[in-house]
This record gives sequence, structure tokens and C-alpha cells, in this order.
Amino acid sequence: MVEHPSVGTPLFYGVFFAAILVMIAVDMLSLKKSGVHKVSIKEALAWSAVWVAVSCAFAGWLYFELAGNPLYGHAVAKQKTLEFFTGYILEKSLAVDNIFVFLMIFSYFKVQPQYQHRVLLYGVFGAIVLRMIMIFIGAALVSRFEWVLYVFGAFLLYTGVKMIRSGGEGEEEEDLSNNKLLNWVKGHIRVSENFHGEKFFTVENGKRIATPMLLVLMMIEMSDVIFAVDSIPAIFAVTTDPFIVLTSNIFAILGLRAMYFLLADIADRFVFLKFGLAFVLSFIGIKMLIMHWVHIPVGVSLSVVFGALGVSILISLMYNRRKENGA
Repeated sequence: MVEHPSVGTPLFYGVFFAAILVMIAVDMLSLKKSGVHKVSIKEALAWSAVWVAVSCAFAGWLYFELAGNPLYGHAVAKQKTLEFFTGYILEKSLAVDNIFVFLMIFSYFKVQPQYQHRVLLYGVFGAIVLRMIMIFIGAALVSRFEWVLYVFGAFLLYTGVKMIRSGGEGEEEEDLSNNKLLNWVKGHIRVSENFHGEKFFTVENGKRIATPMLLVLMMIEMSDVIFAVDSIPAIFAVTTDPFIVLTSNIFAILGLRAMYFLLADIADRFVFLKFGLAFVLSFIGIKMLIMHWVHIPVGVSLSVVFGALGVSILISLMYNRRKENGA
């Protein structure tokens, strides 16, 4: 795999973390100001646009900073920016699976729409911390043992083929009543039988106990760890630069909550989308397995991701239209 030196200088990491902290603060203030309410499609669309705009602004800043630096120049700036966008789009695409799981979790626990906003906010925060840890561990392994990339590739190919053979169904179809972690927590932590609004803890009979909302948060965090096992290795197929892997992944995750509320009511209409995701995983896996002999440009990878998802969404819409027309 042809790689330019990492651009993860202290300045770049500082700007990245500053941007993330500012946006998280804005998000939390917005949540506090708006109070408990059901997120509308208009609000979700507005926030989705904000997160995409912030991501594009960061990519633009990254390009001009690198292009103006004699150590890198325009060629490296263009390559790194393209890698960022490819990783960002790839993570956004694979995050669609998270939405199906969030729907299942909220449905199982019967969480009212107006209480989903806050638990997803904290779920995203936890996901950011967990993914940072996983990315730095992955980057350390790749830098010392290049053969780890082949392991990642084989795993992604296996996951993609498995999804295709199972009709696009993934682990999200698991019955939560049989979930071992959930049952273990219920057996070791006292949990109230009733929700108390958005609260994770409450007081009953003078004792502080958990509410079902804490179980919801734990399941959301666990589901993200499971999906990160797919998405993080996939981005390493685009670039092994830890800075690009981290920034593209985290910026995509920050917009996950808005994307959930934007797609929650229509997610079941994309019946063939998981086949597109399975194809993307398989393609990325093959790319990693053959990288020593065949170099697939980042631009080609980005085109394949867009093409696979676009075709699967188009087929889904056509299928639903024919079904509604009784064809």
C-alpha cells in the first residue's frame, strides 16, 4: 500500500479536538435549551447538514494547511483530503446498520421518541471514546505488523459474504431477551421496572437504583463496539495514517444521532441497502488482501462505495413502489 507520511502533528490534533469539543458543547447546549421533545425530521435534517458542513470545513482546512506546507505540498494535501472523505463516506455508510439496531433496542425497551434524544447523545460520546482507543490500538498494530491488514481484509470479506448469504441480515436480528450481557447486568444490578423520563438512575425506597434507560445506553454502546469491529478495519483499507483514520471516523460518528432521527421512520424501506453494505465490506476486504500485488486508488474505492449504496437504495425504492402499486 502506497502511503505518505502521517500528517498527525500536534497542531492538527489540537485543531481536531478543539473542533470536536466545541461542537459537542454546542450540541449539549442545544439539547438543554430545547428540552425533552421528539426530534422532528426538519430538526434532524438541519443538524445533519451542520455536521456535514463542519466535516467539510475541517477537510478544507486540512487541505489548505497541507498544501501551504513545503513538507507536504499539493499532492499530499489532495491525497489526504481524498482519504478523509473516503473514510468519512465509508463510515457514514456502515453506520446505517447502527440505525437498524437502535430501532430494535428502542422498540424492545419501549422507549418513547421524546426520550431517545438524550440517550443517543451519551451513546455517541461513549462511542467516540471507545473508537479512539480502538483506532490507536489498531494503528499501533498496523505500524508494527503489516500482516494485520491481511487479517482485517479476511475478516471484512468473511463478514460481507456472510451478510450476502444470510440475505443481508446481520447480528442486529438477535433477540435481546436472550442477550447474555443484558441478562448478566439484570442479575447483578438492581433495575427499576419503570422509566423515569430521561434519567439513568432513580431513588426507590431510599435506595439509588438504575432505570431501564441505563440498560438502553449499555446496549447502544455495545452495539457500536460490535459495528466498530467492521468499520475501523475498513478505513485502514483506505489509509493507515492514524490521524485520517481517527478524524474521518469520529466526524462521521458525531452525525450518527441526527442521521438516526432523519432515517428512523423510513429505514425499513431500504430493504436492499444491506446487500449494498455487504458488497462494500467484501470489496474493501478484497482490496486489503490484494494490496501487495494490486493497488486500487482511493478515488476508485470512493466510487465503488457510492455506486454500491446508490444502486441498492435505487433498487429498494423501485421495489417499494412496485409493492405499493400491487405489482
